[in-house]
Amino acid sequence: QVQLVESGGGLVQAGGSLRLSCAASGRIFSVNNMGWYRQAPGKQRELVADITKYGGTNYAESVKGRFTIFRDNAKNTVHLQMNSLKPEDTAVYYCNAEIQAFLRPFSVYWGQGTQVTVSS
Repeated sequence: QVQLVESGGGLVQAGGSLRLSCAASGRIFSVNNMGWYRQAPGKQRELVADITKYGGTNYAESVKGRFTIFRDNAKNTVHLQMNSLKPEDTAVYYCNAEIQAFLRPFSVYWGQGTQVTVSS
């Protein structure tokens, strides 16, 4: 069974940095896009950044220049380096990946979420 496990959330002051990590495990045959989404209280879940298996990246306008997404294909991990954090970055962050498990078709998987809180 495939699962995504996130780590690295926490409480940080405005202007600080955090790094989120997500590891995919299980009987994995192939991984396509991986990404990070977030959901603030009372708001819809939104894309923060995603990355193809070839390294192409896409960012939400609100995080461009502050966040960097990168991955390690050999380890099936994806990371989000968050710098210059703002209070409006406060949200639950979810890892997302399109994974083909062994002898199964591609499916989208989600992590359990990790809380990021930025204090002013």
